[in-house]
Amino acid sequence: MKKAVVLLSGGLDSATCLAIAKDEGFVPYALSFSYGQRHTIELEKAKDIAREANVVEHKIANIDMRWIGGSALTDNIDVPKHDSVDQLDGSIPITYVPARNTIFLSYALAYAEILGCYDIYIGVNALDYSGYPDCREEFIQSFETMANLATASGVKAQSRLTIHTPLIDLTKAQIIAKGLGLGVDYGKTLSCYDPVDAKPCGHCDSCLLRSKGFLENGITDPALVKG
Repeated sequence: MKKAVVLLSGGLDSATCLAIAKDEGFVPYALSFSYGQRHTIELEKAKDIAREANVVEHKIANIDMRWIGGSALTDNIDVPKHDSVDQLDGSIPITYVPARNTIFLSYALAYAEILGCYDIYIGVNALDYSGYPDCREEFIQSFETMANLATASGVKAQSRLTIHTPLIDLTKAQIIAKGLGLGVDYGKTLSCYDPVDAKPCGHCDSCLLRSKGFLENGITDPALVKG
């Protein structure tokens, strides 16, 4: 069985991605990030998910991105709230954290090289998402090309590193259906950008897209039920 580094935020997409990596026969090493995000409760969720999934190792990298600013997730900026998913216009929202996935994947790349593995899983999605530029397939392909040029293992041609994006062409409803089929307990996940007392707000972009996905599967978001 091969090793894989799985980026794990504690949200719906990353929990599904972890389940897929295991289902595809990989031994998972989970990597989360404490980057100054206002919703730090997601890290507690990530710990629970990693523990339940019996990952070999779960590391949390500390990166303070608050000094960069410019994002509602790391700066003193209000998280946008809406009444309906129909109000999302597809533009890049203020919750975008500059270069976040580039930074996260760079850490994952270094971790993978130390582990001697050549597979990284990330739960980016280019359909039901908030318009982030670093969730698109062309970004992932470009990073993968760079990664194979920038590492000792790549230069030595020991093996080619692959970045797996099993959710990238799925709707949120399809992601949830896939996860339910793999036994993901979505009640243990939290996707909210602005939770209050560890409960989802229900009105940020992430909450609205998530709720839409559950409703399209004929069920209510279990995180809202628990809340």
